[in-house]
Amino acid sequence: MELIRTVVIPVVYLVASFLFIMGIKWLSSPATARKGNLYSALGMFLAIVVTLFDQHILEFHWIMIGLLIGSLIGVILALKVEMTAMPQMVGLLNGFGGGASALVGMAEYYTHLHHGFPADPIKLTVAIGLSLLIGAVTFTGSLIAFGKLQGLVTGKVVKFPFQNPLNVLLVLAVITLIVMGIIDPVNQWLYIGLVGISLLLGVLLVLPIGGADMPVAISLLNSYSGLAGAATGFVIDNNMLIIAGALVGASGIILTQIMCKAMNRSLMNVLLGGWANAGSAAADTASGKDLVVKSIDSEELAMLFSGASRVIIVPGYGMAVAQAQHAVKELMDLLQKNGTDVRFAIHPVAGRMPGHMNILLAESNVPYERLYALEDINDDFRNTDITLVIGANDVVNPAARSNASSPIFGMPILNVDYSKTVIVVKRSMNTGYAGIENELFYMDNTLMYFGDAKDAIGRLNNELKGKA
Repeated sequence: MELIRTVVIPVVYLVASFLFIMGIKWLSSPATARKGNLYSALGMFLAIVVTLFDQHILEFHWIMIGLLIGSLIGVILALKVEMTAMPQMVGLLNGFGGGASALVGMAEYYTHLHHGFPADPIKLTVAIGLSLLIGAVTFTGSLIAFGKLQGLVTGKVVKFPFQNPLNVLLVLAVITLIVMGIIDPVNQWLYIGLVGISLLLGVLLVLPIGGADMPVAISLLNSYSGLAGAATGFVIDNNMLIIAGALVGASGIILTQIMCKAMNRSLMNVLLGGWANAGSAAADTASGKDLVVKSIDSEELAMLFSGASRVIIVPGYGMAVAQAQHAVKELMDLLQKNGTDVRFAIHPVAGRMPGHMNILLAESNVPYERLYALEDINDDFRNTDITLVIGANDVVNPAARSNASSPIFGMPILNVDYSKTVIVVKRSMNTGYAGIENELFYMDNTLMYFGDAKDAIGRLNNELKGKA
């Protein structure tokens, strides 16, 4: 048994860590993403199995009950949850991870409360405090994110008087409670208070984040869940948990920074709902101009596509809401049969979570090689006959390049306005999340194709079939 604890478990943990690292590396490419996911899952499976051989485990029946219940829930979710609901699913999983870390931290605290703390409790109490803080914040914050994505909580920026000072006071309060918990670890009310304030803090930190900023919120909460796991690893002295948590935490932070850069905004600006009020003046200015919109119907649009050689499709949140990805795939097939080159341009923050558009298009079997990132396709719009924008708004607004007073000025956008013809599929002329008019809609080379994305693309497909 000593051999298992001192040799076998560390070696398997090392192998699992290698699989995690390689899994993350493979996840960076669509071509190897599936393999990366499988290898990461294998690493976690090995880590769980070998941990069960630890001599500190005296009874297995509760562990097996937990494994069976968790596995059953996982299988049900995998079979029932639609791809369009993946942002909500990811948000919930982040919350479960944070909640689990907080529960383990609290359980470990009560174990030491009844059986005694070590002579020098600083390391243990700091780890427990951080596990409770980060885990509880992640849990309630992720539930709010899930609620916003599911429509149970308003997707708008929520603000109230003294909101930021209150958050600062709560942060100071949890720091104070952690310090007091180090000094007086047997006072359980300090830790109960820490959990309560942390749960409230998670709600207040995510409420101000608007629905369109959910990709950043999801990646940040993912990072939090990893950090909570790492802190819990220190609590129970498990190296595998520390390594896995650190990997998730670091990758989540890096992804969050990438998302913020893609919007030309700071993380603090996103957390404080930075576009909530900034766009109003710009919107008022734009609406005062004498702007003319040109619309087109499905029959005319089919004629345009029949003569196009190069087409780029730009999907956005509107495609996700309408669940139009299968209709879009059918459109791609119809155009390719006519000899048209069809590609997809994906903006980093399109949708409601990182990679949202990629997931939806993959579900409808759009080949990975047809999907291009912003930096890989932006120069090609000048040579494109038709760019079809489906439910995207701020990420294609030329004001980000030309209007220094615009709240989105400096944000990298897809240069769709450089195309010979731009078709915008949209329900109405409502503004995007930034709250400003989109100059693209009023340009000479832009035609508006109004309607629900799924129905609109379906009508277009029927017209194209009739002309085949």
